[in-house]
Amino acid sequence: MSTAREDLLAAGLAVFDRDGFEGATVAEIRSRARASNGSFFHFFTSKKELAGTLFLEILQAYHAAIITAVNETHGAGEGVARLIRAHLDWVVTFRREARFLFEISRSEWGEEVRGAQRTENARLTDGIERWRAPLLARGELLPMSATLFFSQIIGPAQIFCRAYLSGRHHGDPREQVETLIACAIRAVVAPERAGEMS
Repeated sequence: MSTAREDLLAAGLAVFDRDGFEGATVAEIRSRARASNGSFFHFFTSKKELAGTLFLEILQAYHAAIITAVNETHGAGEGVARLIRAHLDWVVTFRREARFLFEISRSEWGEEVRGAQRTENARLTDGIERWRAPLLARGELLPMSATLFFSQIIGPAQIFCRAYLSGRHHGDPREQVETLIACAIRAVVAPERAGEMS
């Protein structure tokens, strides 16, 4: 059974998805959650605070899906493939959450949310680096910073997913997974290991 806070966050997600951040109102969120004014302000001081909380919770869920996709048993090619599949699967399965996470403007986030986002991003980097570092040491992955590596893996898939999330591309992005994997492997896996998928 969901709590009043969870109901408000779910309602916020639905209203932001339909109306955007600017168009969403506290009244509409409360109405959808069947929550009183007092209940809303018990949990959140504003629409902005609810949106920031929602953003961080969705970010944590997305990062968890990505981090758990790889472990020390996965070689370079297999790990790259698993990361891309995890990203595409999460975006398609949680389309509304993905639209909120990747499409909503975050210019209104305060320093508290930005600080929490930096912490979450560092956790993601640490999780991926636990898998990547031994492969780098063995020369199975090309040497590059964690940021550049992640941009090569998720960046192209993310651009493609944004077309899907905005409605510019109507097919399931997972239909292009093999092409995205092949391109990413060429970008980050040492050429002599690129054919290995385990």
